[in-house]
Amino acid sequence: MTVFDQGPARTRGTRVGPGVRAVIAAMAVAAVVGLEAQDPPAQPPASQQPTSVELRITGDPGTPPRLAIPDLIALSPDKEVQEAAKVIGQVLWDDMDYEREFYMIPRDTYRSIQAATSISDVPFDRWRELGADGVVVGTVQRAPTGIRVEMRLYNVRARQQSYGREYTGAAANPRIYAHTMADEIHLSQRSLHGVARTKLAFSSDRNRDPVANTIEKRDVKEIYISDYDGANQRRITINRNLNINPNWSPDGRSIAYTSYRKTLPDIIISNIYVGTMEEPAKGLGQNFLPVFSPDGQRVAFMSTRDGNSELYIMNRDGSNLRRLTSHPAIDSTPTWSPSGTQVAFTSDRSGSPQIYVVAPDGTGLRRLSYESYADRATWSPAPYNEIAFAARTGPGFDIKILSLADGVTRQITFGEGTNESPAWSPNGRHLAFVSTRAGRSQIFTVDRDGRNVRQLTRDGNNFTPNWSQH
Repeated sequence: MTVFDQGPARTRGTRVGPGVRAVIAAMAVAAVVGLEAQDPPAQPPASQQPTSVELRITGDPGTPPRLAIPDLIALSPDKEVQEAAKVIGQVLWDDMDYEREFYMIPRDTYRSIQAATSISDVPFDRWRELGADGVVVGTVQRAPTGIRVEMRLYNVRARQQSYGREYTGAAANPRIYAHTMADEIHLSQRSLHGVARTKLAFSSDRNRDPVANTIEKRDVKEIYISDYDGANQRRITINRNLNINPNWSPDGRSIAYTSYRKTLPDIIISNIYVGTMEEPAKGLGQNFLPVFSPDGQRVAFMSTRDGNSELYIMNRDGSNLRRLTSHPAIDSTPTWSPSGTQVAFTSDRSGSPQIYVVAPDGTGLRRLSYESYADRATWSPAPYNEIAFAARTGPGFDIKILSLADGVTRQITFGEGTNESPAWSPNGRHLAFVSTRAGRSQIFTVDRDGRNVRQLTRDGNNFTPNWSQH
């Protein structure tokens, strides 16, 4: 897509605790099937940032701006363009609603306003009667490369354009135009980095294939990716084995995960947009739970190579391996601080699994959590300084957030099923997590204040989400 500027758990196979060794042993019977390269999904389009903002949309004092987004205008008669105009309008409305920066005027109230016939045909009086402070008007038409999409954000009170862009590209995935618009509007109007173009990675048993070359009746788990809202779910691995615990590289081009494709668990890095694969741990010992450092140059992981389950750090290519922890207990599920100067992890060295933190050179170890059982820490992005984790709150688990600034812990799920494996969005405003509240284990997202729970997956069981940074 070309853009022209127009101005302004944790899975149960990795749970820390007495049962983890038995589960690891059971999973290790998986046999080898080669990873087949997939035709990679389209990357989010690169786009220029606006050079100026002519006029910001504001609401009444103390209230968010009220925004309307009708269907875009289809300027070409063919079905593909007509459908794209509807999809872009609806998805853009949903994307803008997700961040709660605007009050989104419901689309079913637009019927009283005559549909525009051109991008400059804006009935400001009618939109103002509906209470809109801003309105997005756009067009879609056929172009040599696919479609051409033009978008303008108008300040209804001032009757002026606040922001405008033009996009050209393929017509196969019109949602990406809406996602791009949403992120750019949020940045220009609210100085917010939205998540509309980000992706989720997760593990799923939805294929219901038995693990290859084993008599054990166990469904395979494959790695999937999706849009941030659960759309466009697509499988990345096809090897009829256990592929779990995906973690995005900071540039969003690769996914590291644990795979049993060679019987014993090892770390794979799949470069999903070029179809290549790396094995940085070199198959030494059993290796689990890889997580990229914030600069993408290092990987922290769990390994049994020295006998116990310890944490290690290596360069992305496997060089410069060094041991991070040394204790008879099980140390697991590492997560990097945004600065790359600390690693939080789970350990049962105190008797029950708790969250600890340590520097990458192994110094400064200290305990952070004092729950009956705490696991699967995930460090929030800057400027927040928080760690989300799963805590036992009864028969199941709930998501809690620990503020490292003052030590206060707050709970954001409350016993609706069991809730595990939290993962922060790149702007720190949302969490993805696994919950059984709908029956099976499914991926949900929730705002950091516990509001707006949304279910993203529905097929099979789905585990350990991870949110891309871009």
